[in-house]
Amino acid sequence: MIVRFGYVAMSEMLKNASPSQTMTAKQFATLSNQEAGLGRLERIAKSNIENTLRLLKHNKAHDIEFFRFSSKLVPLVNHPYTEGWKYEKAIAAELKNLGDFVHAEQMRVDFHPDHFVVLNSQSKEITQRSMQTLLYHYKLLKGMNIDPKHRCVLHIGGSKNGKMEGLETFIENFSIIPESLSQMILLENDDTIYNINDALYLGEKLGIPVVLDLHHHDLNPSEEPIIELWDRIKETWANSPLPIKIHMSSPKEGDMDKRHHDFINHERLLHFLENISAEQVDVMIEAKKKDQALLKLMAKLKESKRCELLTEASIRM
Repeated sequence: MIVRFGYVAMSEMLKNASPSQTMTAKQFATLSNQEAGLGRLERIAKSNIENTLRLLKHNKAHDIEFFRFSSKLVPLVNHPYTEGWKYEKAIAAELKNLGDFVHAEQMRVDFHPDHFVVLNSQSKEITQRSMQTLLYHYKLLKGMNIDPKHRCVLHIGGSKNGKMEGLETFIENFSIIPESLSQMILLENDDTIYNINDALYLGEKLGIPVVLDLHHHDLNPSEEPIIELWDRIKETWANSPLPIKIHMSSPKEGDMDKRHHDFINHERLLHFLENISAEQVDVMIEAKKKDQALLKLMAKLKESKRCELLTEASIRM
């Protein structure tokens, strides 16, 4: 089994390369007019995308082929101040350059929109806002000439009216989302409400690949051991153009801490990997130290001698 490792959005090693520079609505309002504000937003967005390209070049130097883009590449998207702004045209050249590099290096890239993207709300306003955010991610991926299918990880959402009601509302809302957006979605189990069985219920019913978050599972487990559910998780990826993906983080203090540690508990990860089977699994590391955590994990895996290192960022189990 080939296992590749990636990290999230920002580097702890590369300086002055933030892909999430921003401008607040308050700052926008102090400018002389909307045109001046949009001009500044476009400069910030271009800088964010150029920094993302720097990050990918840094990743290439360390054999890292898997990366999660920041969702904050373009500030104030869908804000009333920027209504009618064709941001995708303003940053078209930068997006194309980024996409060209991704294709040339055969990298896997994706997004994890913020927690306010909720598809199981009974509020039409919240659902509409969530679809607008998905459309923003869709436009970024299309601008990079990257197939948007299965590129956006979402949590199931809240449970204001009970968990079963939340699951059924997700199904109802999923049916009204344009197919171009619904095909982008991946589902992840969370650490409080919806466990891996709940994600599988929706994934199997709606044809959505399920991303197992191992830390979330340890905090909010299913009745069955995760190894017994692995074949079902794997099957949700059967029709995806991408390899199976999981998330890995470690608790900051104590086994039940929801906060992410700076680094990864390699023993927990190895124990899991040694008990599953697949041709390939891509592991997104959600650790505070980002790329430093990835490289430290690789050093630990090398010391363990329980796997074969293929590159600086991949192993064979």
